[in-house]
Amino acid sequence: MDMIRGRFAPSPSGRMHLGNLFSGLLAWLSVRSSGGVMVLRVEGLDPDRCRREYIDQLVEDLHWLGLDWDEGYGIGGPHGPYLQSERTDRYQAAFQSLEAQGLLYPCFCTRAERMAASAPHRSDGQVVYGGRCRYLTREQRQTLSLQRRPAWRLMAPDEVISLQDGLQGPWAEHLPSQCGDFIVRRSDGVYAYQLAVVCDDSAMEINQVVRGRDLLDSTPRQLCLYRLLGATPPSFFHVPLLLAPDGRRLSKRERDLDMGALRARFTPEALVGLLAWWAGQLERPQPVSPRELSTIFRWDRVPSEDITVSPDLFV
Repeated sequence: MDMIRGRFAPSPSGRMHLGNLFSGLLAWLSVRSSGGVMVLRVEGLDPDRCRREYIDQLVEDLHWLGLDWDEGYGIGGPHGPYLQSERTDRYQAAFQSLEAQGLLYPCFCTRAERMAASAPHRSDGQVVYGGRCRYLTREQRQTLSLQRRPAWRLMAPDEVISLQDGLQGPWAEHLPSQCGDFIVRRSDGVYAYQLAVVCDDSAMEINQVVRGRDLLDSTPRQLCLYRLLGATPPSFFHVPLLLAPDGRRLSKRERDLDMGALRARFTPEALVGLLAWWAGQLERPQPVSPRELSTIFRWDRVPSEDITVSPDLFV
């Protein structure tokens, strides 16, 4: 078996919250328990939102928690840069490869037009793009290009793309009916997450991705891109989300239990112990260091269903 190369890839759009820490800790434990290599990458595609103070703060917060890494932010490595907004040339090369294969087309739809021209929504409310701009003539595209800058979409192949997730089990999607042609570059020129994450994980030789269960349904799109770009996909473990008592998932926007609040209430060991209990690694919440936890970590103890956080934490 190849050595595991895993990563934690937070975004610098605000301070990390409890849910970020949960997936980050599990990614770290999976790597450290197997003697692998841990990479810290900062997923900030939009340079206007990549605030240096957020990056510095997330690095400091991870060190406070007791997590370390072998490559990436602050220490560099052979696959840098490790900030997405500094890797645009890599995304451009992938974009040009897809364009040369005849797989991309410009999309001029506004949000309202996308909604009106979409196929029925999926059960989770996500809009399935109906291909409105796919069949425009050259003359129509030229006319529309004078009115607005287009986004660029990939033509979804007419097939079912499946995977075996390490925690959630089998998952499959028929991209045309369950997703539609998807954006790889936005109208403002910023490359989409789906393309960037494939480029980055491939270039950094990541062979195991641990992340939140909310990203499971985007994985078939990424597997499609891996194949079209001639890259080898990693294995995936999509971990449960932490939910507030009212059922919504924790978020930076709501500042749910962010690191400022958590550090005021917990020691690093107590916080890690709470996360480890939720992750099925401890019988009860008790102080433990990440290093101690790595010696007993087992994936078969991690629950697959989302976890509701105690209301007491929100007091």
